[in-house]
Amino acid sequence: MPVEAAVAPRLEISGLSAGYFGQPVVRDLNLRVAPGEVVALLGANGAGKTTTLSTVAGLLDPIAGEVAMDGASIAGRPTHRLAREGLSLVPESRALFNSLTVREHLVLARSGEGDLPQDLIVEMLPELEKCMNRKAGVLSGGEQQMLAVGRALVGRPRLLLVDEMSLGLAPIIVERLLPILRRVATELETGVLFVEQHVPLALQVADRAYVLSHGRLVAEGAAAEMSEQQDLLRSSYLGDEAADAVKGSPAEGRAREQHNGGDKSDAS
Repeated sequence: MPVEAAVAPRLEISGLSAGYFGQPVVRDLNLRVAPGEVVALLGANGAGKTTTLSTVAGLLDPIAGEVAMDGASIAGRPTHRLAREGLSLVPESRALFNSLTVREHLVLARSGEGDLPQDLIVEMLPELEKCMNRKAGVLSGGEQQMLAVGRALVGRPRLLLVDEMSLGLAPIIVERLLPILRRVATELETGVLFVEQHVPLALQVADRAYVLSHGRLVAEGAAAEMSEQQDLLRSSYLGDEAADAVKGSPAEGRAREQHNGGDKSDAS
């Protein structure tokens, strides 16, 4: 009986260095996302998370390394071609048109017979139903984020990239939004890579997680195992000295202030 070939990862990043004007922000990154898998990319502001997503999505050319989707190289391919090939990005800014309605956003995103029906998108994101004729500019932050996700799902993506879904939203809204990623992965066999600052919630939704610090991968593993490594996660976000402070030293207040005012040159 012939042995079946292994299924290629939905996304495979190998030895990736990426950044701006030839200066790397991310260095020698290796990362995989399987079909139907949800993977969290974690790390402090400036760690290189947004740079990674932007490079995968074709907004930045890699400095070195390889990016492949379903076994085929996509490194350096323009964003509009990648969109046609099944890659969708939900950017941190949401990138909505304030003067267009929810319905118009969803219609404009349609491209062919394989698109998700609008009623299925609304069933996944029920808050959109009452907003169909409202302009994006008057929606709440949570409704705007649901619209951004819904628009990204219209083309039934093979790979979905989500940057800071929870940015500026109340925790109760985040708790409703993040599980949508799990449903998308399960029902559509979409590979999902998402950046998220609400670490406990992210690890509840994700299958696996990667942690970046100063552009380098410092940890990876099953989400359940990662959630137990609180010291590692804390040091990755705050730095070793700040992590020690948070655990109770007299410098705790100073460490928190240093973290809150830290470098935010990379949008995440």
